[in-house]
Amino acid sequence: MDYAKQYQEYLARANQALEKACEIFLPEESEVCRAARYSLLGGGKRVRAVLVLAACQLAGGDTAAAADYAAALEMLHCYSLIHDDMPCMDNDDYRRGRLSCHKQYGEATALLAADALVTAAFEAVANAPTHPQSRVQAAAHLAKAAGARGMLYGQELDKHYETVHASESELLELHAHKTGALIIAGVDLGCDAAQADDALCTALQHYAAELGLVFQIVDDILDVTATTEELGKPVGSDAENDKTTFITLGWKAPAAWQSSIMMLPWLPWRILARKQTFCARWQWSC
Repeated sequence: MDYAKQYQEYLARANQALEKACEIFLPEESEVCRAARYSLLGGGKRVRAVLVLAACQLAGGDTAAAADYAAALEMLHCYSLIHDDMPCMDNDDYRRGRLSCHKQYGEATALLAADALVTAAFEAVANAPTHPQSRVQAAAHLAKAAGARGMLYGQELDKHYETVHASESELLELHAHKTGALIIAGVDLGCDAAQADDALCTALQHYAAELGLVFQIVDDILDVTATTEELGKPVGSDAENDKTTFITLGWKAPAAWQSSIMMLPWLPWRILARKQTFCARWQWSC
């Protein structure tokens, strides 16, 4: 099976799992839940969810068992996007081609919708049809990746470097947490679902760490080369806010990288080996 077809199959499974999770954990009778659904089901590449399913399959596990973990990771990622878009953070009016959650539902409802997604993510893990030890490991990996030692720390650094220019080392640390943590969590949760051995888990963590770095480089490129219509969100905001990016630091990437974010897992990330990896900066263990 070719890569594009396999990705679409994983994507369909992830979206089905999200629809199911919404029916169980985010009832439409609630305005807050409707706001959460608006952001969660509004499209997206689902890269993190796909990584959960792919890692599970690679480890010899049942992707049906990993589907709830995939949904949980996407719910948690979506909460972070809602918060990122709010006026106190990045103040973006659009996300995935339509109004941001706070522009559509108001700031208070958006804040609560993001909170609802966090708690729903852990409910999904707790109720997944997997071994109890697997659920404990998945909850631990999810919490670590999203918390004050993971994504949240990256967001803290991101706010700090809005007023102070970051060095290359500082920028790598920022994105190892803000971007890389949840991408590494994708393979962690997939391995948890399959109860994979430590060696495979560690190898996939290193792969995901480099993937997270490439993901961020591509994002920085697209912010200066793409249009708002192509990305579904405002572009040029990095330059407008005088942010340090991999582009402003002079990192070079092949033009082909810009063609499709869907090709991320197949990019020749080994050329980045001269840079300190995300894994080395963020101590992950299976």
